[in-house]
Amino acid sequence: MSNSPTTPGIASARLDADQLNRNFDDLHPALAPHEAAVAADRCYFCHDAPCITACPTDIDIPLFIRQIQVDNPEGAAKTIFEQNILGGMCARVCPTETLCEEACVREAAEGRPVEIGRLQRFATDTLMSAGVHPFARAAQTGKRIAVVGAGPSGLACAHRLAMLGNDVDLFDARPKAGGLNEFGIAAYKTPDDFAMSEVNWLMQIGGITMHLGRAMGDGLTLEGLIADYDAVFLGIGLGGVNALRAEGEDKDGVSDAVDFIADLRQSDDLSKLPVGRNIVVIGGGMTAVDAAVQSKLLGAENVTIAYRRGQDQMGASRFEQDLATSKGVRLLFNLQPVAVHGNGVAAEIEMAYTADDGTGLKPTGETIRLPADQVLKAIGQTMEFASGNLKLDAGKIAVSDLGRTSLKGVWAGGDCASGGDDLTVTAVAEGRDAAGDIHAALNG
Repeated sequence: MSNSPTTPGIASARLDADQLNRNFDDLHPALAPHEAAVAADRCYFCHDAPCITACPTDIDIPLFIRQIQVDNPEGAAKTIFEQNILGGMCARVCPTETLCEEACVREAAEGRPVEIGRLQRFATDTLMSAGVHPFARAAQTGKRIAVVGAGPSGLACAHRLAMLGNDVDLFDARPKAGGLNEFGIAAYKTPDDFAMSEVNWLMQIGGITMHLGRAMGDGLTLEGLIADYDAVFLGIGLGGVNALRAEGEDKDGVSDAVDFIADLRQSDDLSKLPVGRNIVVIGGGMTAVDAAVQSKLLGAENVTIAYRRGQDQMGASRFEQDLATSKGVRLLFNLQPVAVHGNGVAAEIEMAYTADDGTGLKPTGETIRLPADQVLKAIGQTMEFASGNLKLDAGKIAVSDLGRTSLKGVWAGGDCASGGDDLTVTAVAEGRDAAGDIHAALNG
């Protein structure tokens, strides 16, 4: 993070430790067993359940809820993990309100769906807290696969390949595994170091060797991996951040929201984390909401999300938008940055109002200035990986439905690959499905 406690307007310890602990407590407390039983009783156990279709990983939702209902949460967890080995994290961070729960028949009939996400967490937490790994490796195939990127897609791919009997070398550029689950999601969604606990639990399958601090281009090349391994899977994510293309964005106090969130997630003492008094977050997705809400929880006085389009076009779900406003974040729409003003450091941001005339967004000629000693950019990420001979599609690696790239023996998935929804659950599905295709291609 480029800011420091000495930057005017940005300071640490705006709130005491007790208040910070309360602010960053679990967003959705876990269900107690009797609460889970009551929640499970609301399920109609539909034969042609629309919630399954709405789940990117195709979890048999009525089955696992039925297993909870008959007091078999461990069995429910295995049902979930068979399709989504990161089902514990997805239960915490998936926008279930726009996926399975939006499709729930109860939602259509009553406006109140079955609490699928919380029931999934109840089941997976029950099994994981017992230290049990529900799968065993198949007979070894003798095949070696390199998986680059230990985020959701890479972890899901590595686990499925290992479970099928292949040996996997899993590489990641960072000092910790987990990808965005570890570095890019709001702390109040994954307290108690859950992301790392989940990785350690997943690794119990065996057959996966982790190599941290190994980045592509730093002694690790695609050509070398193709030569050394039977197959390669790329789950490298998107490391770059789009530019504001606004005058003054190089001033102190302007930084990337993903870096802000990563610093917060890795902090051992939130009272030492600097935050501004007046913060403007540029963007409309989940990263923008996570950065804005956490800024407010750290003690920022005024936090604004400014998005260049209308509210109905925001990438963040309505639940996330409502969460932001409930924490005191102001949402402004049809605004795009023009300039960051200040004498070397950010003091104000100038925004232009926009309108869509049918040919795209255009400035209306009207502008507004907002106080901003800290500006966080959450306007999308770009791929930093030098793709070489890999075919690209809109700046991402072009892939088939099963993750095959234009290079023989190379698959890709997650945020770096074309298609998808930039969601943890989608990345898991892509990694899992690519693993199945890799295994079939290598072993028949």
